[in-house]
Amino acid sequence: MSSEGDNKILGQRGEDKAAEYLKKNGYWILECNFKLKRGELDIVAKKNGKLVIVEVKTLRQKLGFHPLDQVNWRKQRQLIKIAQLYLIAKKLPLDTVYQIDIVAVQFDYQDQLVRLEHFPNAISSR
Repeated sequence: MSSEGDNKILGQRGEDKAAEYLKKNGYWILECNFKLKRGELDIVAKKNGKLVIVEVKTLRQKLGFHPLDQVNWRKQRQLIKIAQLYLIAKKLPLDTVYQIDIVAVQFDYQDQLVRLEHFPNAISSR
């Protein structure tokens, strides 16, 4: 299997773990892998009446490197744009209150979950 195929499987496992975690913590999952021309939203959820866009970053455990390191300013801008396009696609008011969270998931080389960290409201659209 290709490295890209391995990464896709690993990414899906991370998204599954993130969705499981969110459900246990009171989030209502509305969508997973919502695709638009400009990109994809990993998880769209709701909690306490607020729309929550969740970007999931998954990696195999590496010393000195964190999944959150993959969310640079360009990725942040892209997520904000896709969140706005999601509102349009779902015919929601453009002033709908939402937040963008990041869930960082790390697995070891035996595919065991090592760490899952949730960063609420990690990216600001303001």
